[in-house]
Amino acid sequence: MNSQVLVRTAVAVGLSLSLPAMAERFLVYVGTYTGPKSEGIYAYRFDSASGAVQELGLAAKTVNPTFLAVHPGGKFVYAANEVGQWGAQAGGYVTAFKVDAATGQLKELNQQSSGGDAPCHLNVDATGKNVLVANYGGGSVAVLPVQGDGALKPASAFVQHRGSSVNPSRQQAPHAHSVNLSPDNRFAFVADLGTDKLHVYAFEAATGSLTARPELEVVLPPGSGPRHFAWGPKGRRAYVINELLQTVTRFSYVPKLGRLTALETISTLPDAQPVAGNSTAEVRVHPNGKFVYGSNRGHDSIAVVDVSSRAGMKGVQYASTQGKTPRNFNFDPTGRFLFVGNQGSDSFTLFSVDAGTGRLTPTGQTFAVGAPVCFRFVSVE
Repeated sequence: MNSQVLVRTAVAVGLSLSLPAMAERFLVYVGTYTGPKSEGIYAYRFDSASGAVQELGLAAKTVNPTFLAVHPGGKFVYAANEVGQWGAQAGGYVTAFKVDAATGQLKELNQQSSGGDAPCHLNVDATGKNVLVANYGGGSVAVLPVQGDGALKPASAFVQHRGSSVNPSRQQAPHAHSVNLSPDNRFAFVADLGTDKLHVYAFEAATGSLTARPELEVVLPPGSGPRHFAWGPKGRRAYVINELLQTVTRFSYVPKLGRLTALETISTLPDAQPVAGNSTAEVRVHPNGKFVYGSNRGHDSIAVVDVSSRAGMKGVQYASTQGKTPRNFNFDPTGRFLFVGNQGSDSFTLFSVDAGTGRLTPTGQTFAVGAPVCFRFVSVE
């Protein structure tokens, strides 16, 4: 990998006293779209005390590992291989890897069909017994059981979505864009961009089953295009970023019932109006729960939204991502730093986070990597 790397020490600023004191070292795995500048998943070492990042290079050669998920034990990583054809079989697949903590390398264990076209998002349930995967092109969701050695079994559950919505170019069919589990591991929430719905399923980890709960389904305003989903730290608030209307919606959540209720929606842009050529991608909640972040592709910014006031959500910053087409981004586990991938400029940038104000400041560290999409962390301490 030909990469020009600026490695400098970055000092975290404004760390909230409400956050636990952490000074750990991590492996950072970056999922990508493969092509001329990428061959798969790339690895870095990260020191959360200093903010220093060290490039380790290619960790695993694999096709379009756009989204990654880490097993709760930190020993395995799973990649959604976002393709429409897997050998002679139509659809995409998921690859299981074992982590070598000493080198950062990923050893491939096996692959299993995702059950649909273009798998774009996945998560491991809290017990570590199942990987849940969303198929964008197929408009479907599958559950792949995990063996004791980390390898994947064929699907134990598969659900095909139906329907469409009002955007003629993006919503002619269902497009499952993410799958997330409730904090208690009892419900799965699937954001479907094509149907403007959050589909809700009862989830059983022991059997790897999904049971539709249509009475809990959430319908977003027509043309919203719900994409990704994030929980607040106490599990009583949830946030969905709407790709097509370029907004973030906040929900209250009743854990016992698995019920989401929409509270308010805010634009991810400074003038609160959709911009031609812009679409949103990722949504994250800071570990202190006071700020929500969303990426703008086209405007090329991270929207920082204060959600701590009873008066409602308020945009406080629209930080340039120092590149083009920011797709995924992620906080390091301490919440001091934010890794932001610029898919369109083949790079990612590290920002420090002021946990008191939510604001982002570039640290001066920018790394070349082809079409970065996803960032995941594995503790090595």
